[in-house]
Amino acid sequence: MRDADVVIVGAGAAGLSLAHALAVSSPAAGGPSVLLVDAPPGPLRPPERTWCFWEEPGGAFDGILAASWQRLRVRGADGRPVVGAPAPLAYKMLRSDAFEAHVGAVLAGRDRFGRVAAEVDAVRDGPDGAQVCGRDAAGRPVALRARWVFDSRPPRALPPARTTLLQHFRGWFVETADDAFDPGVADLMDFRTPQPAHGLSFGYVLPTGPRHALVEYTEFSRSPLDAAGYERALGQYTGEVLGLREFAVTAAEQGVIPMTDGRFPRRAGRSVFRIGAAGGATRPSTGYTFAAVQRQSRAVAARLLAGREPLPPRPHGRRSRAMDAVMLRALDTGRIDGAGFFAGLFGRVPFERVLRFLDGGSRPWEDVSIGLRTPVAPMLRTVAELPFLPRHPAAPPETIPQHRAPQGETAS
Repeated sequence: MRDADVVIVGAGAAGLSLAHALAVSSPAAGGPSVLLVDAPPGPLRPPERTWCFWEEPGGAFDGILAASWQRLRVRGADGRPVVGAPAPLAYKMLRSDAFEAHVGAVLAGRDRFGRVAAEVDAVRDGPDGAQVCGRDAAGRPVALRARWVFDSRPPRALPPARTTLLQHFRGWFVETADDAFDPGVADLMDFRTPQPAHGLSFGYVLPTGPRHALVEYTEFSRSPLDAAGYERALGQYTGEVLGLREFAVTAAEQGVIPMTDGRFPRRAGRSVFRIGAAGGATRPSTGYTFAAVQRQSRAVAARLLAGREPLPPRPHGRRSRAMDAVMLRALDTGRIDGAGFFAGLFGRVPFERVLRFLDGGSRPWEDVSIGLRTPVAPMLRTVAELPFLPRHPAAPPETIPQHRAPQGETAS
């Protein structure tokens, strides 16, 4: 049995972020002992993925970003562009391999931090701590004991919800034969894609150079496409919409995340907490996760170092969750046209204010102002009916890969 003050289960975005927050905020000598448990090399490890988020320049991970943009563009179904500069915010793109290498280097310099490669079978809560049990790559048992355990693994079941949609996507990293992209502008949402009968779809383009970009097709709907469906959608978007003729696909990424108004529990026992997407860090209306994970990680680290119970704070406030529930229900019922809703929002409200709104950082008066620029009648009808709607069990999460590309999180 190996002991530590803290065991973090899972080394995805949430686990790595919490370990990083503890490492950089702990005193040089002292602080809690931490073990980070990651799956051994093999099928349990997620593929490389991309996370995007927005914050002011000078962030903790600016040195390892794949790219960042000070100008964003949204295109409606009619192709009309709206371009905005969300200053003082910048839109940032981070690859998981760079993030893992950076956090690994930080942890390697800390004596009280260690890493364990194991497939976790069980986390058992106890009166004075918890045990983490699993097997290493050779099948040998691994047992860890800690005062606090933070579990980032996907939950066995999604929480009951009034509305559960899926945000599903496939993205190509493309290299063109000639200059085809403006690396100074990121296409955040491009609704010149065929809209599904239920939900919405859009493309987006994140250029990292004149001839290199991540091009992605995303849908919000009740079920994902098959592989051929994503390939057709990307082929149509790159060829017919973007007009790309000669290009190579150098890599691809694909995933599905739930967009739900279910309540994710942050606690799984007296000494066991859930973090990241498993603890509700994914924003239900957008799929973005990474920025909320950073806020959650910093708060947990501060509570631990202050000697307080490290219950993770709710990643999104009550007001934000209520607005998300309304938007999801209105979209699911077809009361609002999703493409028109988002294109209109960016067309009527400054980009910086929309991004803060989407991240839960807007003020109440700004929320009201933004709400008045949305379809008021269907939104009010949805607000009136939500309290009377029952919450139903959602689909099993084992069908939902727990990684996400830029338009949501690539959460994690």
